[in-house]
Amino acid sequence: MSSDCKLDSVNCEDPEFESLNGTITFGKKGSLVYKILDGILKQGNRSFINIATDAVRSATINRFSRSNRATFSGDVNDGNDEDEQRVHGFERKSGPLLSGMAYCISSCSMILLNKIVLSSYGFNAGISLMFYQNLISVAVVIILRLFGIVSTEKLSWKLIRVWLPVNMIFVGMLVTGMYSLKYINIAMVTILKNITNIMTAVGELYIFKKHQNQKVWTAMLLMIISAVSGGITDLSFDAVGYTWQLMNCVLTASYSLTLRRVMDKAKQLTRSGSLNEVSMVLLNNALSLPFAIFLILLFGEWEYVYNVDVVRMPMFWVVATASGLLGLAISFTSMWFLNQTSPTTYSLVGSLNKIPISVAGVLLFNVPVSSSNLFSILFGLFAGVFFARAKMS
Repeated sequence: MSSDCKLDSVNCEDPEFESLNGTITFGKKGSLVYKILDGILKQGNRSFINIATDAVRSATINRFSRSNRATFSGDVNDGNDEDEQRVHGFERKSGPLLSGMAYCISSCSMILLNKIVLSSYGFNAGISLMFYQNLISVAVVIILRLFGIVSTEKLSWKLIRVWLPVNMIFVGMLVTGMYSLKYINIAMVTILKNITNIMTAVGELYIFKKHQNQKVWTAMLLMIISAVSGGITDLSFDAVGYTWQLMNCVLTASYSLTLRRVMDKAKQLTRSGSLNEVSMVLLNNALSLPFAIFLILLFGEWEYVYNVDVVRMPMFWVVATASGLLGLAISFTSMWFLNQTSPTTYSLVGSLNKIPISVAGVLLFNVPVSSSNLFSILFGLFAGVFFARAKMS
């Protein structure tokens, strides 16, 4: 072999070679073929076998090193992907549980705190308490909006005029709920609230022509039986409290039915064409303040609040403020829970949530309960859960 030999005319189909303008050239000087031929030409004093052996050994080492680096890099990336999947998987699993617990705790706590304020402290100004709680809700929402944590629709006079009928019912619902809780124990309030579901179903049938299945009507019949038997066996029966609660059921059902009709009109009057939960919380609570002031002056509650001794107790204000914050927390936790689950799960958990509320109400406030009344309460709780299940089918 001569060192004058030229490599331009070598024909090869190895992928290590590249074609530029139709001319075959060597793509990489580190290729195995190139090293063998270059060694033959430049080092004529060495044997062909030794040169080829060295070249093969060098190429093998380089390829092994590249393979190890790629494998290590792939292992690291796979490890990172597995960690990310594990974190997201944990969030998906824990989200519904945490949001459900937050919703149940805030709901139970608010009812218990309102009962403490109205009964344990003997505060006889339910409208004033509602005004204070709604004022706290408005202040908190405005602060959260200023810090960019939540977003709300801008209130306009057209939107306010459309929403006024709903808000008047909303105020009546809150006031009657306050007074019924003052006179009736929590367990019976919970059972009597089932009547709201019956009134709402009847309203949907006549207003929206929405028919319910046989299971739903059976569940409503069971709720009526539990409410009647509970009232008959209630050892602490109070006619005034039961009257307030029946009024509350009528207004709550009316609020639900009216809200559905007004929502579509209200959305058309907003800039975004929608009305989120936070905007409804702000709208309802802000519009309720003038109505509350009017009712406080009309019924003379301001004189009672000014003269009663309980308002001079710091602990009273702590409990009243906490109940107001929990009222707002219910709105946010319900949104969170709905976002993590579904309306079906939300409805079922709401029905199951009545069980710990009823038990806590009986135990914490030393409510006298007979065996027949206890059976009526448990029967009513079962009817509520059965109703939620029937609505799913």
